[in-house]
Amino acid sequence: MKADCVFCKLVAKQIPASIVYEDEATLAFMDLGQVNPGHVLVACKGHADNIYALDEAQAAAVFRTAVRVARAVREAFRPPGLSIYQANGKPAGQTVFHFHLHVLPRHEGDGMQLVWPVKNPPREQLEAYCRQIRARL
Repeated sequence: MKADCVFCKLVAKQIPASIVYEDEATLAFMDLGQVNPGHVLVACKGHADNIYALDEAQAAAVFRTAVRVARAVREAFRPPGLSIYQANGKPAGQTVFHFHLHVLPRHEGDGMQLVWPVKNPPREQLEAYCRQIRARL
């Protein structure tokens, strides 16, 4: 537990949360911001600042819980779509530095957008990027 982390405090039950699901490794709770009804956050219980700090067990547990919660949200709210969102670092939009996923029911015109400028590099550049990543796996 990290003393100054709001999600660690939620996990420790030091501050209130509307808990949807909990197991030994994860906590799923309602996002206070509720972009749409049914917006749930799924966090690992053990503190990890971001995706880079997760171990394989934490990563697997968070995604297992996210799938379970997503199916329940679909049944409860019948949204026509659902986004899973996760950010790492301030430039990516991370505001709480404890790894979590947003399970976000989506509706046409709900105001939530994720857009990026498509750059379409040539195949040779894609292959160079691929080699850089592959060499580090």
